Amino acid sequence: MAKNAKGNTVAVVTELVSPAVLEQGLSLWDVRFEKEGADWYLRIFIDKEPRVEMDDCVALHHKVSDLLDSADPISQSYYLEISSPGLGRELVKPAHFERFIGETVRVKTIRPIDGVREFRGALEGFADQTVTLAPEGGGERKAFPMGEVSSVKLCDDDNLFDE
Repeated sequence: MAKNAKGNTVAVVTELVSPAVLEQGLSLWDVRFEKEGADWYLRIFIDKEPRVEMDDCVALHHKVSDLLDSADPISQSYYLEISSPGLGRELVKPAHFERFIGETVRVKTIRPIDGVREFRGALEGFADQTVTLAPEGGGERKAFPMGEVSSVKLCDDDNLFDE
């Protein structure tokens, strides 16, 4: 993760844009500053019930773009993207895990556990940086320390094309 002269870029941008996000009636899901190839991307993910609309993204993009131009917290050039976390959203903050207790999630581990790297089941809890999962089809509950997890994603797109 890139750092600027004032500290961690994501933390600085989060602090800068949070009031604008709230002012628009949205919640800030996540902020990421990532390098892809030769380019940097500042990605701001927003959420809203019942859903984020394109107009929400456009309006916030204008506001955030102006804030970033004025404050100039990032020294290199980058592309600004504003979007919803979408289907299959990644759970990254404690509030995300709390919100989706009982929902089906997919946990991917960094290294295989008994030869398996992907686990799926109902999210039972998140405490002490550990995700607890009730596996599909029964079986013993599994606990995954976040240090051993590469991602936890919501399985809300499974029946997307079912009629």
